[in-house]
Amino acid sequence: MFRTASLSTKLIRIGASLLVVALASISLTLWVTWQLEGGAAAVNEAGRMRMQTWRLASAVQTSLSPASLGSLVSQFDDSLKLLRTGDPSRPLFVPWDDDVDVKFAEVDRIWTQRRGQWLAAAPMSATESVMAAEEFVTAIDALVLSIEQQLSRLTAILNLFQFVMMALAIIGAVVMLFTGYMYVINPLAHLRQGLQQVEAGDFSTRIEVEAQDEFGQVAGGFNRMAATLQSLYGGLEAQVEAKTHRIEAQRARLAALYEVSAFLAEANTIDELTQGFARKVRAVMKADAVAVRWADEANQRYLMLASDCFPEDMLEEERSLLAGACACGNLRADARTRVIPILAHEAQPVRGCARAGFESLVSVPIRLQHRLLGEFDLFFRAPVTLSTEETELLDALASHLASALEGLRAEALEREAAVGEERALLARELHDSIAQSLAFMKIQVQLLRNAAQRGQPDKLNSILDELDAGVRESINDVRELLVHFRTRTNTENIEQALQETLQKFEHQTGLPARLEVHGDGLPLPADVQVQVLHVVQEALSNARKHAGASHVSLEVRKGQRWRFAVHDNGAGFNVSQVRGESHVGLKIMRERAARIGGEVEITSAPGAGSTVTLTLPPHPVAIGQTVSPEQRPDAMTTPVPTS
Repeated sequence: MFRTASLSTKLIRIGASLLVVALASISLTLWVTWQLEGGAAAVNEAGRMRMQTWRLASAVQTSLSPASLGSLVSQFDDSLKLLRTGDPSRPLFVPWDDDVDVKFAEVDRIWTQRRGQWLAAAPMSATESVMAAEEFVTAIDALVLSIEQQLSRLTAILNLFQFVMMALAIIGAVVMLFTGYMYVINPLAHLRQGLQQVEAGDFSTRIEVEAQDEFGQVAGGFNRMAATLQSLYGGLEAQVEAKTHRIEAQRARLAALYEVSAFLAEANTIDELTQGFARKVRAVMKADAVAVRWADEANQRYLMLASDCFPEDMLEEERSLLAGACACGNLRADARTRVIPILAHEAQPVRGCARAGFESLVSVPIRLQHRLLGEFDLFFRAPVTLSTEETELLDALASHLASALEGLRAEALEREAAVGEERALLARELHDSIAQSLAFMKIQVQLLRNAAQRGQPDKLNSILDELDAGVRESINDVRELLVHFRTRTNTENIEQALQETLQKFEHQTGLPARLEVHGDGLPLPADVQVQVLHVVQEALSNARKHAGASHVSLEVRKGQRWRFAVHDNGAGFNVSQVRGESHVGLKIMRERAARIGGEVEITSAPGAGSTVTLTLPPHPVAIGQTVSPEQRPDAMTTPVPTS
């Protein structure tokens, strides 16, 4: 049973045995020590009785009062009672044996005999009291001697126990070392030796299983492993060859998948995409012909987008194929890749393929997520079967084709949306800037016509000057508009776009412009960057038109709330005197700021220059998103013109 037990069970049994022996020895040692302590206290108490005996004899000789004698006798009674019953709390008890019992009985007898004499009305003479005391002390001495002999035997037993415990400790250590060697070190040495032999290529190595414990299980596992390795090594060359063949096939499939995927990623048109796909798939699968078909929204008709080596007489017939008219054009929403055997008879679904000499057809659905887009068909002039790997390859190619077609469609929609957005932006910019100038010049032309009809030459010259200034302003607005459209933001960092805007401003006006950036903050969203850039451009335009400044700076402070401040050292103006809706530039800046939940503030004074400050909310609002009244600053409700 011990041989078949587990290693942990063996160690627990050995340890428990040693623990029981140790606990028993310790318990016995504690008991002997307890007896020695109690016996020593009993010897002390007996010694105290000797002293009490002489005190009692002395009290008789000195004719002490009866009450004092009674007190001494009572103390002596208590001492005898204490020796007889013991006191575990001290501890105090007599180590009883036959000899001690006899000696204690003698002491008790003498005391019982003499007790009345000590308390008699007629006291004993001095000689009698001394003789009585000597007799009693002799009996007590005999009792003490007997107790000490018993204690000596207990001490000898204690020493023996200590020696035994030391021997047990040595034996326990030896047992533990032997156990560790037998059940741990020796099996590990055998395992290490066996591993070294296996590493050297000797797969015939086996380890003797000496027990059924954990190491025995490991040894059995090692033997099974060695047997498996020996078996594998025997047919290793064939397995390596087969594995190499499978790896080569997988590599070829991955290479084909990579080649087709790379081509699909580079194709720019649907014709180029589908035609190239058909050609490459035919080469990969070694098919005799390939057709790529696209289904309408209802999956009722399949249009042939591309083909490769497809028979000419079948091409026109199957260019637009009704669902169900052919075996390959009858896909369901849950269709899977399938092999369709083509029978040599006149059945409608296969007669065209049979006439062309095809014997097998592989139909692969083109699916984007759960939506069926079409299929591509592979035609073979021999029977064909598909492995699981080939089926997975065809499904992967179909998925890549669907993604590429969807990507082309998404790019077309994106280009269309971008064109529409550019048109809308251009229209808005023309309406906000140039349209205002044209309306002004229209009014001046009408005034010019009236002045000419009335013959007012002075007024004609003034109106012509206004028209000339308006034309120049419109030309500058057009140039600024072109600059605005050529400036693009960077979704990661708006600083580059701001720097380009200032450089173009310097080139256009000849005024020095400086960019200062402070703090750190997360990048702004792209739509927020666009509106910020237009607000800054409009502020620079106002500085060019009205400020008469010699220097312009743009200060950017990043943080939870981004701030953009355009400073000029121009003439300045009184902000309170120019409030209203007539200033187009400020109106445009406020509208753009409102789209992203921002706030535009104007500070200026005559002769002290002007500052246009744009402050963004803690979380910028995307373009087109409604801004709640709580997000809108009060300053946005009352537009203020810039300088």
